[in-house]
Amino acid sequence: MRYGIFLIGLFINSLGVSLITKANLGTSPISSIPYVLSLEFPWSMGVFTILFNVLLVLFQLVLLRKKFKPEYWLQIPVAVLFGWFIDLTMMLLGWMNPQGYLLEVVSLLIGCAVLGFGVYLEVLADVVMLPGESFVRAIVATWHTDFGITKICFDASMTVIAGVLSLIFFHGLQGVREGTIVAALLVGFLARLLGRWLSFLPGKLYPSVQVEVKTEKKENYWCITIERQYGCGGREIGKELAQKLGWAYYDSDLIQAAAGTTGLPEEFVEEKEEGITGSLLFDLLHSMEGYGGNKAAPQDRIYQAESQAIREVAAKGNCVIVGRCGDFVLREDENCLRVFLHGEPAVRARWVQQREDRRRREHYRYYTHGIWGLASNYHLTMDTGLGLAFARQGILAALKEKQAQKEST
Repeated sequence: MRYGIFLIGLFINSLGVSLITKANLGTSPISSIPYVLSLEFPWSMGVFTILFNVLLVLFQLVLLRKKFKPEYWLQIPVAVLFGWFIDLTMMLLGWMNPQGYLLEVVSLLIGCAVLGFGVYLEVLADVVMLPGESFVRAIVATWHTDFGITKICFDASMTVIAGVLSLIFFHGLQGVREGTIVAALLVGFLARLLGRWLSFLPGKLYPSVQVEVKTEKKENYWCITIERQYGCGGREIGKELAQKLGWAYYDSDLIQAAAGTTGLPEEFVEEKEEGITGSLLFDLLHSMEGYGGNKAAPQDRIYQAESQAIREVAAKGNCVIVGRCGDFVLREDENCLRVFLHGEPAVRARWVQQREDRRRREHYRYYTHGIWGLASNYHLTMDTGLGLAFARQGILAALKEKQAQKEST
C-alpha cells in the first residue's frame, strides 16, 4: 500500500513539475538547475534531474559520513524513476503552450496544486524522501539548523544558481522567473494544508498505525470545558467551580503535559500554545516543516499533545478544563458541559481583548475549522459582566440539569 501510494505520488509530483515548467513562467526551485541545463545542452530535463539528484545523494554521504545509512542509497533508484517520469510527462504535455500571461498564470497555479498533492502523497506514504529533502535533512543533522529556514535557503540557493547559469548561457533569465518564487511559496503550503484537511487518512489507510492513543472513559465521570474571552475571569471561575465541586482543575498542567510529550521547553509551549496570529500566514511560514521528516511543526505538536492530555484527564475523573479547544476535543463526550464566557468590551481592556481574542479565534478556527464562540457549539454561553458568582451558579445549574437529563434517559 505505502509503495503504491509513493509511486503514484512520485508520478503526480513529476506531472506537477512538468505543468509548472510548461507554464513558461519558470519551474520549481529544485528543478530550476536541471531545466536551465536542459535548455543549453542536448540532454533532457529528466536526465539532468537524475544527475543532479545523484549529486545531492553524494553530498549527503560527505555530510553524514558514518551516519549515512545504507537505505539512503534507495534515493538513487527513486531519482532515476523521478527523472524518467519528468521526461514522460513533458512528452505527454508536448501539446501544451499557453498563450497570454493569464493562461500562463492559470497553468502555473494548476501545476503548483498538482505538485502540492504529489508532495502530500509522498509524505503520506512515508517510504523514502527525495534527495532534495534528504539533503536538507542532512544539513540540519550536521549543523543543527532549523529545517524550515534551511529548506528556504536551499530553495533560494538553487534559484540563484539557476539564474546565474541562465545569465551565463543566454545573457538573460530563462527557466527562472516569477513562477519559481510562486512555486516555492505555494507548493509546501498546499501540501501542508492537505495534510491537515486529510489528517484522518493515515488511520484509514494504515489501520495498524495508532494515530492517537485511545482512552476509555467511565460513565460516571463528568467534565466542564471553559473557553473564554480574554479578561472574563475564565480561570477564576474555573478554579472556583473545581473547588466547589471537588473536581480536578486543569490549565497550566496541560502545558507541562505537552512539554513532556513533545520534548519542547515548557516556556516555548506556554508562549506558542493558543496563539496563531493568522492561519494563512502560519501555514505559509511553516509550509516547509513536517515535509522533510516525520516531525510536525512545533505548534501542531503542542496542539496534538494537549488534545491527548485533555482526553486522558477527562477519562481519569471529574474535572474542569480551561481553554485549549477543550470543547472541540471532547465534542463527542456526552458527559461534558461546554461553556463559553464572554463580556462587554468596555468591561475588559480594549487593546488586550482585541489582541488576545484574535489569537484565540485564529487558533480555534485553524484546528477545528469552526467558529470560536458560536452559540450552537456550546450548551451554555454567559455574559460574565453580570458577575462571576452569577456565572458560576449558572454553570452549576446547567451541569445539574444536564446530569439529570442524562440519568433520566
